[in-house]
Amino acid sequence: MEQNAKDYIIEKVKGLISAPSCCAEAKEAGRNWLDALGTDKEKETAKILIAELEEDIMPIEGLIAFAGSEAGAQVFGAEKAKEVLAHAEELKASGAKYCDCAACAASEAILEKKEALL
Repeated sequence: MEQNAKDYIIEKVKGLISAPSCCAEAKEAGRNWLDALGTDKEKETAKILIAELEEDIMPIEGLIAFAGSEAGAQVFGAEKAKEVLAHAEELKASGAKYCDCAACAASEAILEKKEALL
């Protein structure tokens, strides 16, 4: 992998695992990939990381549906859910495909470079 791409992905993976919105499985996949860098397990852990991120990243339509639901109101609280919904609708209007929380933003950046990981 080209060093600039590798450095970029390392930075994004570190951001992912430090994001409060990152799930435990993605944190583990990210840590495992970082630990495997330069070893014979690097490609294997990269595939696992990519699969996890593809599963976890929140499409903007999903965020809109969740934030506007009763479940969203329970998770965020009623007022915060309204704010998240409004923000998600603004994101969609601007052409965003995914949620822009720290975990999803890092996931999107990593997935854009997934070919470099493999």
